Amino acid sequence: MEKTDKIYIAGHRGMVGSAIYRKLKHEGYSNLLFKASSELDLRDQKAVTDFFDAEMPDYVFLAAAKVGGIVANNTYRADFLYENLAIQNNIIHNSYSHNVKKLMFLGSSCIYPKMAAQPLKEEYLLTGTLEPTNEPYAIAKIAGIKMCDAYREQYGCNFISVMPTNLYGYNDNYHPENSHVLPALIRKIHEAKVNNESSVTVWGSGSPKREFLFADDLADACFFLMQTYNEPNLINIGTGEDLSIKELAILIKQKLDFQGEIKFDTSKPDGTPRKLMDVSKLHHLGWRHKVDLSEGIVLAYKDFENKIFV
Repeated sequence: MEKTDKIYIAGHRGMVGSAIYRKLKHEGYSNLLFKASSELDLRDQKAVTDFFDAEMPDYVFLAAAKVGGIVANNTYRADFLYENLAIQNNIIHNSYSHNVKKLMFLGSSCIYPKMAAQPLKEEYLLTGTLEPTNEPYAIAKIAGIKMCDAYREQYGCNFISVMPTNLYGYNDNYHPENSHVLPALIRKIHEAKVNNESSVTVWGSGSPKREFLFADDLADACFFLMQTYNEPNLINIGTGEDLSIKELAILIKQKLDFQGEIKFDTSKPDGTPRKLMDVSKLHHLGWRHKVDLSEGIVLAYKDFENKIFV
C-alpha cells in the first residue's frame, strides 16, 4: 500500500476497525475512507454499490460485523446470520466489481469446530460440528472466507482472510448482556468494587480456556499481513497462549484491586471447552504479539474508566 492510496475501513467505529484506523494513521496513511452506519447501511446492497461507485477505494479492511457474546449470539440467531452475510456479501462483491487491489476479511476463531484438536490449525476449518450457541455467526464468517477464496479463484482477486482470536482493548463493548467475556468481567468486577460488594458471580464453571489478543496488536498484524500476505484460505492471528476463565477472572480481580470473592454459576453454559489458535504460520512470517495480557487488562481498564463508565 502506498501512503496516498485510498483505504476503506469498514467498521471503523468498532474495536477492531478503530485499532486499524489508529495503526494506519500512525504509519502515515492519510487517505482513509470510512462511513458511520448512520451514513451508510452496509446491509443495503444499492447503498454499498453507490458508495463504491463514488469513492473507488484501492484497499479494503472488512472489519464491520454484527458481534456479541454468548447471550447475544444465541438470542439473535437470525440477525447474526442475515446481517453478517449481507454486510460481507455487499463489500466483497463490490470490491471485485470496482477493482479493489486488495481486501482483508476479518473473521473469528468461532469458525472452528467445537471439539477440534488444540491448538486450532487453519486446516481444521469445516472438519467438525460448530459450537451451537454461535453457529449462525460462525457460518456467516465461514461463508466470507469461502467467498474471498472463490473470488480469488474465479476472478483473480487478491482477497485474504484473517482469523483473530478473542479480542479486547480500546473501544470495547461493555454491555452487561451482549459483551464478550473479558470486558464483561471488567465491568462486573469494577461495579462490584465501586458498590463494595463481597463477591462477583461469573457464568459457567470457569474451566474453559481462552486466548486473548489486544486489539492494537491485531491491527499491527493486519497491517503486516496486508503488506506481505497474498494467499488463499485463511491465517490465524493470536498469541498462541491461553488461560482458564477462572484464571482470567482472578487476574482481572487483581488488576482492579477488588477484594471480594469470585464465584461461578455452573447452571450457565460454558461454551467451547478450549479455543487456542495455532499461530505458527503467522510466527513463521515474522510477526508476534507485543502486549501481554496483564499489561493489556490495565490499558483496557483505563479506557473503560475514561470513556465508558466514569
